[in-house]
Amino acid sequence: MNILLTLSAVLMVVTAAAHSWLGEKRIIGGPLRRREGYLADPFKRQLTRYAWHAMSGFVLANAATVAWPETPQALIRLVGALWIAIALIGLLATRGKHVGWPVIAGAGILAMIGA
Repeated sequence: MNILLTLSAVLMVVTAAAHSWLGEKRIIGGPLRRREGYLADPFKRQLTRYAWHAMSGFVLANAATVAWPETPQALIRLVGALWIAIALIGLLATRGKHVGWPVIAGAGILAMIGA
């Protein structure tokens, strides 16, 4: 068992949970309830909620990929590099206001080192 890859996967699971829970509570929940503009359409509300939470599912798949013992090292490095890139984009795009970028970066760095 590689402790660094396990820690990376744990950070990814925490990211997925926070993304779904905090996102629903602080980002998409209010606009979905108001049903204004784009979100007046029931299908678009459903699609928005689905897409938001589907992203958390993809994050969980990344965690499984990193933690799975038979995953090729090159694939783990690719996932790690992607997480680092996403963290940097989030840092720059939000000027550091997105609270998740350090955790996302940490998961990517641990994956890269652990690989």
